[in-house]
Amino acid sequence: MSGNFPELLALARQAAAHAYAPYSGFKVGAAALTTSGRIVTGCNVENAAYGVTLCAECGLVSQAVREDAGKLVAFVCVGTKAETQHAPVVMPCGRCRQLLAEHADASLRVLGVNGEISLGELLPDSFGPANLSV
Repeated sequence: MSGNFPELLALARQAAAHAYAPYSGFKVGAAALTTSGRIVTGCNVENAAYGVTLCAECGLVSQAVREDAGKLVAFVCVGTKAETQHAPVVMPCGRCRQLLAEHADASLRVLGVNGEISLGELLPDSFGPANLSV
């Protein structure tokens, strides 16, 4: 496990503890290291109109952009219906994989359920800003 992942796991679990999940009860937290050396976090915020629920990754990317923290270089996401202190690693949904790809450094490492993976393994052949100039 990379040097940053133990700290990011702990911070993601702390973020999950603050999640607003009254409907599913599934609390999600995310943490990432950025190119500026800063760490950003996020938690899920559910809504009675389920389609407008915000994933933890949305909050994390929002913080990174708001704080001009740079691109993401290491990322982890956890989720659980139980005690957040021991929340296991979960993988981002498809929408969030696209969001992460848009804000990732090319060297992004993700802690997946079976170990570290690259951005290309997280979202192979992704669509991004370069595709808009074609």
